[in-house]
Amino acid sequence: MKWLLNILDVWRHELVRSLTDIGSLVFFIIVPLLYPLLYAYLYGNETVKEVPTVVVDDSHTNLSREFLRKADASSDIKIIGHCANLKEAEELIHRHEAYCLVYIPAEFQKNIVEGKQAVVELYSDMSGLLYYKAVLSACTEVSLEMNQDIKTERLIGATKEQAETFAYPIKYEYVPMFNTQSGFATFLIPAVLMLIIQQTMLLGIGMLQGDERERRRKGFIDEHLQGKRPLEIMLGKATSYMNIYIVVAAYLVCIIPPLFGLIHIWQWKDMIAFMIPFLSSCIFFCMFISAFSYDRESFIVLFVFMSVPLLFISGISWPASAIPAVWKTISQAFPSTFGINGFVRLSEMGALLKDLRPEFVGLWIQTIVYFFLTWGAYRRMYKRQ
Repeated sequence: MKWLLNILDVWRHELVRSLTDIGSLVFFIIVPLLYPLLYAYLYGNETVKEVPTVVVDDSHTNLSREFLRKADASSDIKIIGHCANLKEAEELIHRHEAYCLVYIPAEFQKNIVEGKQAVVELYSDMSGLLYYKAVLSACTEVSLEMNQDIKTERLIGATKEQAETFAYPIKYEYVPMFNTQSGFATFLIPAVLMLIIQQTMLLGIGMLQGDERERRRKGFIDEHLQGKRPLEIMLGKATSYMNIYIVVAAYLVCIIPPLFGLIHIWQWKDMIAFMIPFLSSCIFFCMFISAFSYDRESFIVLFVFMSVPLLFISGISWPASAIPAVWKTISQAFPSTFGINGFVRLSEMGALLKDLRPEFVGLWIQTIVYFFLTWGAYRRMYKRQ
């Protein structure tokens, strides 16, 4: 039973060190506690409404005024002014008095009357993609509605049913699945929650390991590590990190989504079964990477910037079908890839654990691989004292 006592001794000291070291406390507790609150609060409105928009109407016709009136009546656009030319409108956008510009050319009604295709041009301040999305959606809906009216008016002598069939030969209805509001928070925050677990764990463990390396170079050896085998040290530390992140994960999964009205339709048994391999793979992945940390600050410089690329290559923020094969392969080395995709399907799509076979198996494979890689790294770092 000595091996178990050794593991418990390492666990106790590492847990105390993790919760008393200011740097690790920030990454293990404060960042996971506050960052999701800030992010969810900033994007809590889900969608952008009443985007300030300016108009340049060179047509000055009944049809152009009808188009603008219907666009302004939508919930996405708020026309704040009419400009004489494009330069004047661009100046308003540059001063951030408006974020979008709708331009109607002089030949707008003339082309429609002659049976030609008319064009409405849209310009947007691309510093906020949601502005562009809102105005584009509103103008598209207005153009489709006016298309229907124009085609119906030209169908002389037709019944009401014939006119409707002619206007829309194939009737369609757009209903977004799962994210019914097409909201930004519903789309992004669940992925961010899983990334927070991996990244804060990586930075916290890297800082602790770097601090330990610095002390060893100065001749200080932690007494609780003396006489312990590398495997005992590894398991003791891993257990302490698991204790911390069980609480962190419970907060991120069980409190944040309902607190901000996000979709959370997961089954608790499936979620627990999924989070176990995710946390395990994250722990051994971070412990293996931290074996290359030689000071407290190096991991902050190296890995803070990786959050956005990891979000992209996970296939959530950017379509997985458009990601090159080499980046797909690289992404599978990170637990966040499987964790993000699995959590989104569990939490928002109502999937069961049996529906997550690729992600579930992938996380267990990562756990096993990083377990042995970490063991090998610890055998080199810790020789029996």
